[in-house]
Amino acid sequence: MQHLVGSPLPPPHQPGHGPALGWSPAAHHPGPPQGPAPVPPPAPGHPTAPRQAPAPPRQAPHPASGPAPHQPAPAPGPHHPGPAPASETTGHVSLPPGGPVAVPSVPPATAAAPDPTTTTLAVLLIGPAGAGKTSVAKYWADHRRVPTAHISLDDVREWVRSGFADPQTGWNEHSEAQYRLARRTCGFSARNFLANGISCILDDAVFPDRPVVGLGGWKRHVGPGLLPVVLLPGLDIVLERNAERSGNRRLTDEEVARIHGRMAGWYGSGLPIIDNSQLDIPDTAHLLDEVLSRSIASPPTW
Repeated sequence: MQHLVGSPLPPPHQPGHGPALGWSPAAHHPGPPQGPAPVPPPAPGHPTAPRQAPAPPRQAPHPASGPAPHQPAPAPGPHHPGPAPASETTGHVSLPPGGPVAVPSVPPATAAAPDPTTTTLAVLLIGPAGAGKTSVAKYWADHRRVPTAHISLDDVREWVRSGFADPQTGWNEHSEAQYRLARRTCGFSARNFLANGISCILDDAVFPDRPVVGLGGWKRHVGPGLLPVVLLPGLDIVLERNAERSGNRRLTDEEVARIHGRMAGWYGSGLPIIDNSQLDIPDTAHLLDEVLSRSIASPPTW
């Protein structure tokens, strides 16, 4: 028996019973649901057979209009995945452009203290080598109740592989240029994250005796709404933590002491300072939230 291309095949015959019951040749010609099966019309040429008008000529479908006649559309599979649902398409997410971060609005005197754990913030964690900036920043970002990104200046600075200017070999125009590039890249990234509702915490060893390059540079790159906090444990603590480092992150004891001495200039600057000499990372992160709550209510002048 022959069957039209694209038509369903009849079910298999049941042994000893001929064709399976319930299957009709009408299944070869799928169409809209019908009522009871009509009485077959008389054969052509029979006196009672009605005259039929000639069928209109079939037009070839446009290439983009669908499959050709008698050729079913390809079923989804490895080579024909089919159209993706609208909710699963990508490449159409509109991202607001990054802009300077504004100063947080000061709540009214009658309002409760703002909750820094649920507020979109831009935080700059300042401190000498060995202060625990990166560890505290990562922990703080990991335990926030809102989306938060951690951007480490040292990590971004080390994106440069060939031609990396290591300050340990001497501070020169190349190392300074790479520091400036890294800070600008961090600021650009932070502004993009913040514009899309993701908080940011950045960490850097910013010196108070270089306000234009250090803190002033961060204000230019991120915006006046950046909240700086200084992490400044005792010298013995930073020396101990620095000794546990390796690679180009480890400095000499003389360099650590020199940096720590310069960081002491933040006292009296008006910026909030956390002495985490006797605090572990979770306790320091909790104290950081308290400091940020006060900074939101009364932004520091810098």
